[in-house]
Amino acid sequence: MTSAATGRRIEDRLGDLHARIAGEPLPGDERYYVSGRGYLDATQVGAESDRFAISVATIDGEHFDVGDHTAAFPLHSVSKVFTYALALADHGPDRVLERVGVEPSGDPFNALRVDERTMRPYNPMVNAGALVTNDLLLGADPDQRLARALQLLRDGAGDQQLAVDQVTLDAEVASADRNRGAAYLMRGAGMLHGRVDDILRLYLAQCSVHVTSAALATMGATLANGGRNPVTGSRVLPRRLVRDVLSVMHTCGMYDYAGTWAFEIGIPAKSGVGGAILAVIPGKLGIGVYAPGLDGQGNSVRGIRVCRELSERLGLHVFATPDEDALLTPATPADRTIPPSVEPDLPPATDLTMETDAVVRH
Repeated sequence: MTSAATGRRIEDRLGDLHARIAGEPLPGDERYYVSGRGYLDATQVGAESDRFAISVATIDGEHFDVGDHTAAFPLHSVSKVFTYALALADHGPDRVLERVGVEPSGDPFNALRVDERTMRPYNPMVNAGALVTNDLLLGADPDQRLARALQLLRDGAGDQQLAVDQVTLDAEVASADRNRGAAYLMRGAGMLHGRVDDILRLYLAQCSVHVTSAALATMGATLANGGRNPVTGSRVLPRRLVRDVLSVMHTCGMYDYAGTWAFEIGIPAKSGVGGAILAVIPGKLGIGVYAPGLDGQGNSVRGIRVCRELSERLGLHVFATPDEDALLTPATPADRTIPPSVEPDLPPATDLTMETDAVVRH
């Protein structure tokens, strides 16, 4: 159980972090994804563009939230983490590896590029790989497969009320033509075995589940706790499989920013174009950040700033030593300038294609 002093420290440091980042100007070229409408600028989405929440859930089951932590948003690509976990639970790592790899692709989230030697998508955190992991889920019919996937999300969040938002799902299905076409190409190449419409709808339904940053943090804490939900105490995933999931999150969870992320920030994480970042500090806590303004790689601008400070200033990098942890211990936050990203300049965010679409690369 977190001590009163530790609880106050976490609250103070999260509050300070939220206030400082909320007060920093956004770059001005960020975009906001809205299901069915694509990528918009701030003037087109109104007050929702300024929503910003940070939530932390410890493996002791305690919660700390600041900002718009009751605002609900779609999981989008964050759902890929749990689809992959369920596929691993259904078949085991060796069988899943036959169908989808674990290598960083170096490509945007919506690129359809496969390993030509094996005819596998590079990893389950990009769209092509997520289609395969959805195809792998067990169930007598599409409804049962969706029910199982949804139950895993509910158990991870400790919230049995989580549900697919039908308006979001309808908008995603209506705008998924390129992803649908890519799925047919994958099926023609033997990478998918089921009916394309069933696979695609299963994937988009999970993307359309609405959560809060608080629920997202609990999902992260469940992974940080070896697959046991620290709030409910229930075993959600086998401990051994959680290690596989976290490994792939660490190296592949942030798309073509994944290498820089692993090097500079060093926290297993997964982003979604709704503005969410799910981050996990194994053995300590889960983090849920919601801030919908996206950079050119489809990642939350403020979410990245939060995770960078948690890593660099508050010592939560997975390879940091215990005495660097300035959130759970009385250690002094690092007094140094956060280094700029070493990523080269990218095309403006207007070049993004929809997350639920796929680009065929030759």
